[in-house]
Amino acid sequence: MISRVLFASVLLSLGLDAACTNQSPDQIRQKTAEETAAIKRDTKAVAQGVKEGLSSKKTVDLNKASKDDLASLPGIAPSQADRIIAERPYANAHQLVTRRILSEDQYSQIQDRVVVDR
Repeated sequence: MISRVLFASVLLSLGLDAACTNQSPDQIRQKTAEETAAIKRDTKAVAQGVKEGLSSKKTVDLNKASKDDLASLPGIAPSQADRIIAERPYANAHQLVTRRILSEDQYSQIQDRVVVDR
């Protein structure tokens, strides 16, 4: 979708340039090729940035995190985030299981994203 919008805006820009200047068809083709290459490069950069943003795993400190931060973890409902907060402090992250706040399966989904700083 982004690339279509960018491409359309480049074509419009080139069309206006061609209408406002006396460029030859070869100059217009060259400029179109340059702009198309720039769009491809920019689209790839945007896609890579989105991919990196989605794959980054932010760690959450169980003893300090807000309800929103806890609820942003996979499989954690707002009510569970409230319970995590109510049971503070934690000596280690696995206490979410030993205190029966989360099941072992739920914990396995978030274990690499939760920490306990003392």
